[in-house]
Amino acid sequence: MACQSVAAVMDEQALLGLNPNADARYRQRAMAYFEQLKESQDAWEVCAEALAKGIYNDDHVKFFCFQVLEHQIKFRHAGLSAVQQQLIRETLMKWLQCQLMNAQPEKPFIRNKAAQVFALTFIMEYLTLWPKFFFDILSLVGLNPHGVDVYLRTLMAIDAEVVDRDILHTPEETRRNTLIKDTMREQCIPSLVESWFQILQTYQQSHPELTCQCLEVVGAYVSWIDLNLIANDRFVNLLLSQMSVEELREEACDCLFEIVNKGMDPVDKTKLVESLCQVLQSAGFFNVEQEEDVDFLAKFSRLVNGMGQSLVLSWTKLAKAGNVKDAAETLQAVEAKVPLLLQLLVHEDDDISANIVGFCYEYLHVLKQLPQLTDQQKTNIEAIMLAVMKKLTYDDEYNFENEGEDEAMFVEYRKQLKMLLDRLAQVSPELLLEAVRRVFTNTMQTWQTAPFMEVEVAIRLLYMLGEALPASHGAHFSGDTAKTSALQDMMRTLVSCGVSSYQHTSVSLEFFETVVRYDKFFIVEPQHIPNVLMAFLDQRGLRHNSPKVRSRVAYLFSRFIKTLHKHMNAFIEDILTRIQDLLELAPPENGFLALLTSDDQLFMFEAAGVLIVNGESPVERKQALMRSLLTPLMDAFRLLLAKLSQETEEERQAALADCLSHAVGFASRTSKAFSNKQTVKQCGCTEVYRDCLQTFLPALSCPVQRGVLRSSVRSFLHRMIICLEEEVLPFIPAASEHMLKDCEAKDLQEFIPLISQITAKFKRQVSPFLQQIFMPLVLAIFEVLARPAEDNDQAAALEKQMLRRSYFSFIQTIAGSGMNEVMANQGAENIERVVFTIIQGAVDFPDPIAQKTCFIILSRLVELWGGKDGMVGFPDFIYKHIVPACFLAPLKPTFDLSDAQTVLTLSECAVTLKMIHLKRGPEFIQFLQQEYLPSLQVSPEISQELCQVLQQPDVKVLKNYIKVRVCLFYPRYTVGSLLLLLHFSKL
Repeated sequence: MACQSVAAVMDEQALLGLNPNADARYRQRAMAYFEQLKESQDAWEVCAEALAKGIYNDDHVKFFCFQVLEHQIKFRHAGLSAVQQQLIRETLMKWLQCQLMNAQPEKPFIRNKAAQVFALTFIMEYLTLWPKFFFDILSLVGLNPHGVDVYLRTLMAIDAEVVDRDILHTPEETRRNTLIKDTMREQCIPSLVESWFQILQTYQQSHPELTCQCLEVVGAYVSWIDLNLIANDRFVNLLLSQMSVEELREEACDCLFEIVNKGMDPVDKTKLVESLCQVLQSAGFFNVEQEEDVDFLAKFSRLVNGMGQSLVLSWTKLAKAGNVKDAAETLQAVEAKVPLLLQLLVHEDDDISANIVGFCYEYLHVLKQLPQLTDQQKTNIEAIMLAVMKKLTYDDEYNFENEGEDEAMFVEYRKQLKMLLDRLAQVSPELLLEAVRRVFTNTMQTWQTAPFMEVEVAIRLLYMLGEALPASHGAHFSGDTAKTSALQDMMRTLVSCGVSSYQHTSVSLEFFETVVRYDKFFIVEPQHIPNVLMAFLDQRGLRHNSPKVRSRVAYLFSRFIKTLHKHMNAFIEDILTRIQDLLELAPPENGFLALLTSDDQLFMFEAAGVLIVNGESPVERKQALMRSLLTPLMDAFRLLLAKLSQETEEERQAALADCLSHAVGFASRTSKAFSNKQTVKQCGCTEVYRDCLQTFLPALSCPVQRGVLRSSVRSFLHRMIICLEEEVLPFIPAASEHMLKDCEAKDLQEFIPLISQITAKFKRQVSPFLQQIFMPLVLAIFEVLARPAEDNDQAAALEKQMLRRSYFSFIQTIAGSGMNEVMANQGAENIERVVFTIIQGAVDFPDPIAQKTCFIILSRLVELWGGKDGMVGFPDFIYKHIVPACFLAPLKPTFDLSDAQTVLTLSECAVTLKMIHLKRGPEFIQFLQQEYLPSLQVSPEISQELCQVLQQPDVKVLKNYIKVRVCLFYPRYTVGSLLLLLHFSKL
């Protein structure tokens, strides 16, 4: 279409809405206009002409026009006529020509969008319609700065579309991109490289920003073009010269890094790296301490890291190939970089240090493989150790109370240093152990006057040895005498020198972390336990002024007690007295800020439980101690529950309910102390936990805050089923009745595992109860599943899916527990209703996890009721419903055999068919051959093949038959089933 008057054709009112400050009405009109231009077959041409003729000065209109053009190229290019495709090419070249003549360049965001449009056009047309894309652009722009800028931006946009590995591409796009790169290598890459050289040479003085752009392009393209075009004296010398230009050297560093990273022959790579290093060293770049620009040094450190890792990779390849001479020379080249590595590793700027860690790690890996270390290599190892120890140290600016982004970065950097320490331990454990011992001992001798960061890092190093020098199950104090002796000496010093009193949170935390990491030390030297216990219990630990320390110490104290409970007998009652106030339930209304949070208190109750249960006191004393621990919780619970029942304000209700939930949680946590050897009954604690049950169960009938209360009591019941065993059974019916009243999907979903646990544990003991509760539970589930929900309410849909899974899991537990009578005694109508839901779950719901469970249930029901002595009428049900389910389920479009769970479902489907044959024998084969398969118009040959496989004794034959046949004949389908084989007799 030819536009005589663009202004008349374009909707000027709509264009006003492109301004960010325009009101909503205009913006809406602009969006509608954009959609109109995108979808029209030729209306977009007005935008092309506006760009070609430079009609609009408004930047937002120009951007808009490029967006419309971009849409046509990206989504409608194939549908454009040859004339329209030519119009796009002409538009872009005319716009580019305008740029050469403009005094001022376009805004960067417009140039970037233009570059994207150029790149998209290139991708669509380079292989077919526009093979001279680069020739045309280079011929037009020459060395014009504005044109060169667009050219370089276009190259980066092409890289993003064609090369960038971070962008996911379809297989078709990947093939296209490979073809584009191959064609570029053949036709234009040498010309492009020459243009880059000219740009770098021409503009390094007058337009450093263009030179930086060009260096970025070279770095991006060097990974896939012929390296010899770049890695030659002419080009490399130019890049090295730019390393001395302040505005260019960071980009030059990045460019050299990409060149060094390029895969090539190991001998050639060594030569390339060595020649670069020689020039860089002679130019003074290795004098790191004289350089003040940390941004450049971070780039330089990354370059050195790349060179070092490239040399290590070359050495590895040469050593593997048995090339002894070249491998030795490459190792010598690696060793020569170690002084520079150390300068960068120990640099005060952590970014500079972090960038060299990779080379350092690889160098240590090389040393690990050598049969023997030279004196110089041992010296290098020690220097790296000292550097790592120094860099592990916190600086003065670290904010322990309000950790932000800088602190998080330092924590990550510490993790990298830990990797180096671990590798050092693999190379020379003796040297590391001795170095840490020296630093630790010297620091502990003067801890009172040493800065906190030195004290913290000394203890931290001892802590890190625990992973660097691994021991089976933490047995650091047995076996290797030298290691054991050194660790034992350091631990003895740690717990006896008084450093636990150091007034800094980082030191306090590191002390307790280390004590617990090496808790087996106290088995060897139990005389230190009292001092450490006091540190845990006083202002150094659980009563520290920092909430962060108190919280962590509560957890560590619990671990310490659990490991060393056999050595605690003499201190049990003293500990319980000292922590009594930390075990109090904090009522919501007193406003007093407790020392520990409720989560921290869980660890305290667990520790208290472990002390009581594992002590050597008589049963009566254990019973009394446990009662004194739990009675305050029960008393508080009764009072709070009474308050909750009368409370009308919702916020107060929630606070009270949380407090009640905590009380139940604390009681539950004490029960974790019991084991097979120390049961509740043996400790005489059955009665107190029964009392807890009687105290907590009334909460189930509370009319408010049901969710929180039910969840906590349900968790307690789970624990009591394990601890009290059959003693818990009298409480279950009433509890279940309350939990089934007015319940939501989540309530039922959480209640079903409780019933399943009871069923699995007590089996026939609970058969009468299960028969009684079975249908009320099933009906409650049906009622919740039948409730209407919004179509787009994903949370409700997920809740229903999880409830459905739980329901099927419950039926599976009942069917699999050998209690045939639970379902059998529900009456024919109810049984049929339940089994129909299983058929529905197996076929209709696109949830392979639920489908698999349903087929397991069906197989089990066939086994129970499908034989000659089975349930009356069930064989008819098998033939009418179960057999079709086995064939229909895999036919569903959602039955995706690329999904592992679906494959398992298919296997269970095969098992069900096999079970039917096992229980019904030849009758089933006759049914398939004479009735069911002919009704599907299946040929006699395929019908016979299936029946022969069904009669094989091993079910694996049937499973493999289904899988292999489906995959063999229908590889293009993600759906699959035996029916795909059987349904069409003409195949």
